[in-house]
Amino acid sequence: MLKLFQLLLVICLLHSASLMAQTLDLSSTGELLDGIAATVNDGAVLKSEVTQELKRIIDNLNAQGTQVPPTSKLAPQVLERLIIKRIQLQRAERVGIQIPDEQLNITLANIAQRNNVSLSELPAMLAGQGIEYTSFRSEMREQLAIDQLRQRDVIARINVTPRELDEHLARQAGRATQNEEFKLSHILISIPTDATVDNIAAAEREVFSILERARSGESFAELAIATSDGQSALQGGDLGWRRGNELPTLFMDIVPKLEPGQISEPTRSASGFHLIQLDEKRGTDPILEQQTHARHILITTNEVLDNDAARQKLVAIRQQISDGDDFEAVATVMSEDPGSAVNGGDLGWSGPGVFVPEFQAACDALEPGEISEPFRSPFGWHIVQLIDRRVQDMTEEVERREAIMAIRNSKLEEETELWARRLRDQAFVEYKL
Repeated sequence: MLKLFQLLLVICLLHSASLMAQTLDLSSTGELLDGIAATVNDGAVLKSEVTQELKRIIDNLNAQGTQVPPTSKLAPQVLERLIIKRIQLQRAERVGIQIPDEQLNITLANIAQRNNVSLSELPAMLAGQGIEYTSFRSEMREQLAIDQLRQRDVIARINVTPRELDEHLARQAGRATQNEEFKLSHILISIPTDATVDNIAAAEREVFSILERARSGESFAELAIATSDGQSALQGGDLGWRRGNELPTLFMDIVPKLEPGQISEPTRSASGFHLIQLDEKRGTDPILEQQTHARHILITTNEVLDNDAARQKLVAIRQQISDGDDFEAVATVMSEDPGSAVNGGDLGWSGPGVFVPEFQAACDALEPGEISEPFRSPFGWHIVQLIDRRVQDMTEEVERREAIMAIRNSKLEEETELWARRLRDQAFVEYKL
């Protein structure tokens, strides 16, 4: 039955791609009407959407030099991705997620900046790549809506307990892999949430068949595009670079044992059967951070004390300290920063990005023991004394922060797959081809 569906889909899409204008029917008023590829709940995926997405993916694969799988395998994957996307957008609309123009424009401005152009130049840049700006805006708005939905339905519900963190760090202790990075590719053969024994057996047969084909020389990326149900399938299964302590829990004991180019045995999870290919691996260096230890005195302005008066007050305080008064004692009495005044103005050791630019610039200009002239920041007027500088190995602290993210990410990938599968299983889908 599946092969018949794939054949009908391919015939329809090939006809649509070669005769794009003719595939659109004419209404009695002469208006072009698109065909429906699948009904999805109370919406639809159009034939033209499938055709356009298929063309986009084929163009991307060609540009990357990746061999394009047969359309008979690629087309059903594309249609299924569009069906899942439509289901997610329908849910986003039901729960009231909307992306305002301001948020969309910020995202587009960031994209433009990464490409070294301004937002106003972005349409021309996209046009040079054959991308229509209005369609690009619409696609980005949809993606932001899906990202917010994922945040609401999946990410916000993932917690990391202290016990999980301690156990994760204990597993990583002494492992060489925690300071290595791995570039991975992934194939998932999913099973329904209410899978029968036959469903599971069929998925297992399929994943072993794919493994045999991959080990016989077929491209893992092409197999991922053609067969995988994973979120990264249409990117050739590419999961990108992951540090050893960021590997999904499911793969943590598998990936370090692989050599570059090697493919794992199938691994079972709640979402299905997984294959992992290790594309590359590399070591990482200790994380060193330039840190500053400083203390300051803050004077804020108000209706009585203007900028000039605040600056003059700090000039007098600075002179008082230069004449021999203790900085810590003066800061405790005079500073209007409630967070640091109780500690004699001491701000502790701080890394890059902690201070506002004006404060950081003042610190950078000082030698240890030196006190700055009064300067202004968004918080008021300051004098700052640089106590010392150091280069600190932050590897352990960063690893702890990254361990929290790794636990969340390891749960996130699995939970996202299950969430997407649940939405798909609960939806009404009818193929119209």
